[in-house]
Amino acid sequence: MARAFASTLIDAPVEAVWAMVRDFNGLPDWNPAVRDSSIEGGLASDVVGCVRAFTLSNGTFVRERLLSLDDSRYSFTYNFETPAFPVDNYVAGMELIPETKSGRTYVQWWATFDEKPDDAGRFTEIVSRDVFAAGLAALAEKLIGASAPAGAERWQGLRPAKVFTSSTITAPVETVWAKMRDFAGMGGWHEDITKMHMLDGVRSDKVSGVRDFLFGEGLLWEQLTYLSDSERAFRYRILKSPMPWLNYHAGARLYPVTDRDHTFAVWTADWTAAPQDDLELIPNVHGNVFQKAFDTLEAQLGGGADR
Repeated sequence: MARAFASTLIDAPVEAVWAMVRDFNGLPDWNPAVRDSSIEGGLASDVVGCVRAFTLSNGTFVRERLLSLDDSRYSFTYNFETPAFPVDNYVAGMELIPETKSGRTYVQWWATFDEKPDDAGRFTEIVSRDVFAAGLAALAEKLIGASAPAGAERWQGLRPAKVFTSSTITAPVETVWAKMRDFAGMGGWHEDITKMHMLDGVRSDKVSGVRDFLFGEGLLWEQLTYLSDSERAFRYRILKSPMPWLNYHAGARLYPVTDRDHTFAVWTADWTAAPQDDLELIPNVHGNVFQKAFDTLEAQLGGGADR
């Protein structure tokens, strides 16, 4: 199965970007490759199952069905009903993720499909470059200076996690992942962490392995619960900590920014604690742990200004 992919960072808040792209009938408003569009049967454009029929600037007629739409997590998926090119089993989607450090929006657009043997690799490049990357560039240009719509509510009031931290590192995603996937290596990119090592001498990529370290004066044990090179993600839980929380579980994931060869990084954490303790714990984890780690990685690996 082939996979097409493109991603970018847009200088507008996620609420503004979502207001533009959630309209399944709105491609002509921001994508110059689409000449006109209509929803069949008079349905609203946010009715899951509706079909949009549109004409490309080169005259190609296309029909696509909306498969899912998620206002709380800024994503949608769709498939081909009348294909734009000769592929099978085409399913595509777009996802938006807010960047907490800058207020920008990370947007990724993807598709999976089956190509005929004689076309192997052909449409992957065409869709990635000429459809997705070109469309995202036009979307970014359209939204320069855009503000969130009045009354827009991020995450519809329900955050993905108690702490949600996201930032851009101006280095290729594989470079950043090579650094972050070492579960015993965080002492090298966070100045408050010392004496970090894996208990019992196990490898740092062993799921179930425990890292022992000092954060300031506090001793912590954290156990690796998930590691994925394909997703460039890991998760872990705290087994021992001086902090007043229970059931702490956290994780990070890296995403490629394809139009500038940078990395979009997300780190989240959840736990149970008294409300008065969370008033201090939440901003401390966000700023002094996750964002500080991202800033150090940027200082160590980054190549300069984010283009």
